[in-house]
Amino acid sequence: MSEQISTLPETGEPEAVPKRKLMKRTAIIDGVGVLFILGLAAAWFAVDALLLLFACILFSVLLYKLSQLLARYTGIKRPIALAVVVLLLFAVIGLGGWAMAPQIAEQSNKLAEAVPQSIGKLQEFVKQHPMLQRLASELPAPEDAMKQMSSMMPNAGLFFTGIFGAIGNVVIIMVVGIYFAASPHLYTSGLVKLIPQPKRPRARQVLQKMGGNLSSWLLGTSVSMLIVGVVTSVGLSLLGVPLALILGIIAGLLDFVPYVGPIMAGVPAVLIAFSISPDMALYVVLLFAGIQLVQGYILQPMIESRAVDLPPALIIAMQLVFGTLFGFAGVALATPLTAALKVLVQMLYVEDMLGDKVEEDDKS
Repeated sequence: MSEQISTLPETGEPEAVPKRKLMKRTAIIDGVGVLFILGLAAAWFAVDALLLLFACILFSVLLYKLSQLLARYTGIKRPIALAVVVLLLFAVIGLGGWAMAPQIAEQSNKLAEAVPQSIGKLQEFVKQHPMLQRLASELPAPEDAMKQMSSMMPNAGLFFTGIFGAIGNVVIIMVVGIYFAASPHLYTSGLVKLIPQPKRPRARQVLQKMGGNLSSWLLGTSVSMLIVGVVTSVGLSLLGVPLALILGIIAGLLDFVPYVGPIMAGVPAVLIAFSISPDMALYVVLLFAGIQLVQGYILQPMIESRAVDLPPALIIAMQLVFGTLFGFAGVALATPLTAALKVLVQMLYVEDMLGDKVEEDDKS
């Protein structure tokens, strides 16, 4: 018997056990790698739906923050506060749309006609100056400019395309956002359950930090958009620029996209003002520059002091990256996506993996 036991190592059978474990571990690692690659591929092909889902989350975060503030200052329960916020939001949108819809529709049609005419006048003006003739040759024809502007609109959607697609996106964002805001803990708890138990408390901290930063940023950004839209409309009206209302609405909406949005909003306003006179165009440029100075040095620091501080170079770089990958929707959502990614990197990588604790002074 002892001879048989002594000969077992020579047969190599005990060595087969570590080999089987190694093969099993290799198979598991390969399987996880394949699933990760398939997950990335699925996310890439479903990127439009994921961006739409992120927009729904942003809207739900804003509703939750507003209902939380209302419940805090009035003493009512948060579900009731959420219902009040939703009803007020629909009332404002409905009454405002009913009151201004004819004027907005009329000015939108006039804007579509005025932009190509303004481009044509700008080309004629530039051709009269020899030093600017090279610039005139690079400007698109009015018909081409309108085709380029109209081609941007279908691609600006998140999931559906075209005008009805934009309306569908808004409906989905509002409906899903209300459901998320009504029971946020239901969805966050379901997400946390996908994480191993020892890491769940930290996951909840990350989600709370991310939600707090996004809610503060969204609340401040909404106020900034309202101020920019109103001031732009009033300023253009005082200057005597036509279509001041629709241009102000465009400026307010595009203020959601830092740095890039104001430039996009200023182009049609300057073109229309130039069709009146070059001096008027200069005044409009100064108006937009003044608004952006106030927004950049007063409103934006106030927003960042209550939320996450994002360097301007980082925001522009992420707009370029997300814009290249996902189009206009990527540019529009680049800032909140960057804010969310910063929380993940800061808490999960810098603090947990590297062990560096970020002080409050470093966050500001």
